[in-house]
Amino acid sequence: MRYIEITLCLLTLIAFGCNKQKEPVKSPFSNIDTLSTNDWWNRSENLIVDLKVDRDDVVAFGIYTVSNKTLKLTAQLFPLYPDESREVRLEIYQHEIWREIQRKKINEIGWAITFRVENWDDSKDIKYRLRHSDNAIFEGMVRKDPKNKNEIVMAAFSCNSNKDRGDRENYVININHIDPDILFFAGDQSYDHQEHTAAWLKFGMQFRETFRERPCITIPDDHDIGQGNLWGENGKIASSSAGNDGGYYYHHEYVKMVERAQTNHLPDPYDKTSIEQGIGVYYTNLLLGGIDFAIIEDRKFKSGPKGKIPQQGPRPDHIRNPDYDPKSIDMDGLKLLGDRQLKFLSEWGENNSIMKAVLSQTGFCGGAHLHGSEENRLHADLDSNGWPQSGRNKALKLIKGANAIHIGGDQHIATVIHHGIDDYEDGPWAFLVPAIVNNYYSRWWWPENEKIIDNPNDILPWTGRYKDGFDNKITMHAYANPDTDSNGAGYGIIKFNKERKDVTFECWPRYEDVRLNNPKQFKGWPITVSLN
Repeated sequence: MRYIEITLCLLTLIAFGCNKQKEPVKSPFSNIDTLSTNDWWNRSENLIVDLKVDRDDVVAFGIYTVSNKTLKLTAQLFPLYPDESREVRLEIYQHEIWREIQRKKINEIGWAITFRVENWDDSKDIKYRLRHSDNAIFEGMVRKDPKNKNEIVMAAFSCNSNKDRGDRENYVININHIDPDILFFAGDQSYDHQEHTAAWLKFGMQFRETFRERPCITIPDDHDIGQGNLWGENGKIASSSAGNDGGYYYHHEYVKMVERAQTNHLPDPYDKTSIEQGIGVYYTNLLLGGIDFAIIEDRKFKSGPKGKIPQQGPRPDHIRNPDYDPKSIDMDGLKLLGDRQLKFLSEWGENNSIMKAVLSQTGFCGGAHLHGSEENRLHADLDSNGWPQSGRNKALKLIKGANAIHIGGDQHIATVIHHGIDDYEDGPWAFLVPAIVNNYYSRWWWPENEKIIDNPNDILPWTGRYKDGFDNKITMHAYANPDTDSNGAGYGIIKFNKERKDVTFECWPRYEDVRLNNPKQFKGWPITVSLN
């Protein structure tokens, strides 16, 4: 018996040091994120990411933004064994030596911690490194503010489906060649609904070479917090993971963990007051190179449709009846962005910035007809921000009033749309970028009876003035249906020209090598719009 005990202890020592002085972290929620909590090292190998890394590699990545001379930098670690230090150090390279400027304890739920440094010198590039123990180090660089550049470039992404677990080398090579000033991931970085930490680590390992040395905005969407769709309804509890009655289905501590990992490195919230269940908010703005980016949460306050509007299909959020009255679902009391965010956008619109953009998860209209397959035609999808129409119009008026464009994702189909509010083209321009991986749930822009209006983009059919399934006025300028080699997958490049006051939208297929001569964008792009 004694021999067996010694043998077991030796095996344990190999695994995590045979140290019983500290209990492993206990998950406050059951059956969620189990791969990285409790006795995580006893879990079998999983398909998401190898969590049992060499201890010199335990610092997975850092992700940061700088705005108004405040650095926010999150260190993301792989799970730690009970006997390992919980301290993470932030060091910068200054006067030819590494100098520690902050030291913090890791949050064991999610294995991340955020450093906040005020009075940051944004006039020069500064190397940083995140350090755990002596040899576990992640090194990167905080770029200087590109305020002296005439053109500020953003790369934008969405929907990193787990149907492809491979690396993202083609994205990394192309993005680093283009060398944008800032990155934006609009949501669904994770599709592993109950294992966000492992999936977030996978995402970081796939893309960290794009944001190791440049600022990066990430915002979670519905799949990140474990739901197929999300109508947050100010944080109430949803009755199912479908979420169509409004609210969050999974434990509020799980939702908070997801938002810590993905948004704590953003500038401080405009109004940090929590919503129901103590869930936080992150809507804010970020200044970079003279461009003012408003980052909003277009799901968090939105009303759920179930039980509030007449159901017009097999699901509360899918309308299949083309003869219904759109006004019948635009009812009093329904919310989209919510009063708090409308107040924020109103005040932000008055900022004296050179150019402006609003960043969010999804678009402010129904920009697709076929969902999931060519046989599945929806008249209207209430998951989009085309509903409720009154809330949509309030938001668009504020975005237009700020002379801003809108950038989002979520729809798995890239589109460029000029919104109409009271009349066609009286609203802002919007670019929804394609999915990173698009073999999960494709969508098509395909008007019934293939009706062609006036075709402002003669490269593509079915462009021009249309009404979506909510009777919203839209002018379609470009779309990337999934009939390409990449299945419509790719990324967007947005170029803000401060001198001319115009914005160019580029849309690149996943497998196109931009280093070659005459690389080809998706058909219909690029598109340049003037904000004068």
